[in-house]
Amino acid sequence: MANLKEVRNSIVSVNNTMQITSAMKMVSASKLRKAQDAVTQMRPYALKLQEVLQGLSSGLDTSENEYGRASDGKNVLIVAVTSNRGLCGGFNSQVIKRVNKMIETTYSGKNITVLTFGKKAEDAYRKTDYFIKGTLLPRNTNEIFEHLDYAHASAAASKIMDAFAAKQFDSVVLVYNHFKNAATQIVMEEQFLPIAPLEASESVSTSDVDYLFEPSKEEIVSDLIPKSLKTQFYKALLDSHAGEHGARMTAMHKATDNATEMVKDLKLRYNKARQAAITTEILEIVGGAEALNN
Repeated sequence: MANLKEVRNSIVSVNNTMQITSAMKMVSASKLRKAQDAVTQMRPYALKLQEVLQGLSSGLDTSENEYGRASDGKNVLIVAVTSNRGLCGGFNSQVIKRVNKMIETTYSGKNITVLTFGKKAEDAYRKTDYFIKGTLLPRNTNEIFEHLDYAHASAAASKIMDAFAAKQFDSVVLVYNHFKNAATQIVMEEQFLPIAPLEASESVSTSDVDYLFEPSKEEIVSDLIPKSLKTQFYKALLDSHAGEHGARMTAMHKATDNATEMVKDLKLRYNKARQAAITTEILEIVGGAEALNN
């Protein structure tokens, strides 16, 4: 009977867990739709603006474009974007693994600073030597996901750009999860600063483009380049935000399915144990009756 009680308690516990995971799946599915709409609407505009920016910056010299300066890349800032909460599968761990790999291989021997967006990344690098060294970098970055909009993302991007313009860093790299669909998130390693030049195939077709500037070249450059960089940064945050809800919804769906299978197995064990207990009691009663008759 003790065994029956243990199995019964396990069934109740797994059922309670299944209710929680099912509720979390529904909440994430609701949030995912809003986040997915935001990133799909922003992505074409951000990509086109980035293309125009690269084409424009290719015709500017260093004095006209402070965000396109060439350097030896000794001081590197890695911006790691994760979530504030867990229970979303490998969403956070794959970003942290990619950053660790970059530190060990791509940027080995260089001065590296890791700026985190999301508590999971902060927990991973808070006690390391890589955690926020730049004086101009934004603080309390985890709060940005509580009110994710262009204004907050623009303010954070401005501080990163100011740190680059002040030559605290020679390059800035974004590492985040690109949202493909609810079940798939692709880890992206994207150069944020300096502005990446166009690929060879693209530069051939755009090298002869003669831009007409209205009002003035200086005014457009001073306005377009920062706006494009802020939009690019905002898109990365939207991608990560949508990917988080997609990963959590998928993880909770799998957890609910696993809990359902576990309940079936536990009920089968409970029925077998109950049948064995009843059979044992019947045998004891029959044996006692036979003993009395003899």
